Amino acid sequence: MNIFRISEAIGGGERSDLLIPDQGVRIERIVSAGHSSPPGFWYDQERDEWVCLVQGNATIAWHDGRSRDLSPGDCLLIPAHEKHRVEWTSQNPPCIWLAVHGKLA
Repeated sequence: MNIFRISEAIGGGERSDLLIPDQGVRIERIVSAGHSSPPGFWYDQERDEWVCLVQGNATIAWHDGRSRDLSPGDCLLIPAHEKHRVEWTSQNPPCIWLAVHGKLA
């Protein structure tokens, strides 16, 4: 696998590829192009999530009103149950994320 090779058109959606089988830690590549979370939707995940934006630009928002613009190389650690959402992702180039889910903090 090449992390930059996107083999299928994804439109305004998102694609997730599991890189390492989930045995307490999940590692995936996420590709998004023009994707955003549905209005009013907040992720409330059971596990911590570390994400690194490898390509593209994006904005993440938190339930408490914070937001952060991300550029290539920016990384975040989002603790379990910290409500957040994807506000915006670039379409050209599409966003490529590395995400690690588990007990990380």
